[in-house]
Amino acid sequence: MTTLSPTRTVGLVARREFTTRVRSKAFVLSTLLIIGLLAGYVLLFSFIGKSSAIKVGLAGQSTGISAPLTAITGKLGKEVQTSTVNDQNDGEQQVRSGKLDVLVSGALDAPKVTVKSSLDPALQQALTELVRQQAIQGALAQNGLKPNVLDAAQSVTVRPKVLEPEDPEQGQKTVLAYIVGMVLFISIQTFGVAVAQGVVEEKSSRVVEILLATIRPWQLLLGKVIGIGASGLIQVLAIGVAGVALGRASGMLTLTDFAVGAVASAVGWYLVGFFLYAVLLAAAGSLVSRQEELQSVITPVTLLPVLGFVVGINLTLRNPADPISAVLSMVPFFTPTLMPARIALGVAPLWQVVLALVLAVGCIALFTWLGGKVYGNAVLRTGSRVKLRDALR
Repeated sequence: MTTLSPTRTVGLVARREFTTRVRSKAFVLSTLLIIGLLAGYVLLFSFIGKSSAIKVGLAGQSTGISAPLTAITGKLGKEVQTSTVNDQNDGEQQVRSGKLDVLVSGALDAPKVTVKSSLDPALQQALTELVRQQAIQGALAQNGLKPNVLDAAQSVTVRPKVLEPEDPEQGQKTVLAYIVGMVLFISIQTFGVAVAQGVVEEKSSRVVEILLATIRPWQLLLGKVIGIGASGLIQVLAIGVAGVALGRASGMLTLTDFAVGAVASAVGWYLVGFFLYAVLLAAAGSLVSRQEELQSVITPVTLLPVLGFVVGINLTLRNPADPISAVLSMVPFFTPTLMPARIALGVAPLWQVVLALVLAVGCIALFTWLGGKVYGNAVLRTGSRVKLRDALR
């Protein structure tokens, strides 16, 4: 009889868990569902962004106001899409059909504005400003003054000294941080609980007794954690790649390199978070013999990432520089969701990332030792629930 090495044994258990998970319909469907929801989110916001632009048709002399109209409305927070129409009648037909929101025609100093029902206040303000400028320039010309004198006077502006300039890409970073945090939270919870469920399933069916007749408890535990964790890693990678591709294709994501770095960071932190919680959940699962009892023993463990996500992510997104969120992101139980979110926001200095990683890895080593001890002492005890104190002896 050939005796397998510990590494080979762990590898066989991990392979079995991995192939069982990734080949299941539930895994495939859940991955496709998450990617589908992400695609729907991207398409929805892409559609909203495009549909929010005001479609303005220009006819006659008014075709010359395209550039200044776009500039003024942009300062007012409105996007305008201008196009040239053949004549007044053609423009009015397009307004009635909904192809255009507004038709501007006639002379520059007295344009005719046609709408179907109402005129956007920002666009009305911009058109009024353009007409006023044309009237002033006309009056200056009649009195022998050059229009560029007015332009020079109007170009004088107050230029403030900005101490903390806003990041023009902050919006993208915020959305990216939220998605990264949410995906990691869901994945760590889902696959961590799957480890506990697998332990109870093997214990209740007495399969674990057969397995532990040939391999050591720590080998079974480690193989199970690695196999299920690897299947979760595949899902996280698939979601991350799909998310970056969808964001890039839709034009919503312009920070491609930054996003790729955030996704790569998220993958690493997923592994940290999964191993941190998986060994605890496996140990908790070994204390009971029925699936009905599982929820009561894993709830204290599963509440920790919930607390980190609900409280920490909200604090981080509301104020990325908040010192409380910085401290929470270095607490090992909260690190797996908060630190990658802060990295995606670009507010996590290197020393905090390194410190958080060291603390998390240290906790993984400690929890692996404790979890392995609990698992080894409790997994073969069937019947009533095993007390944690007894399992630690």
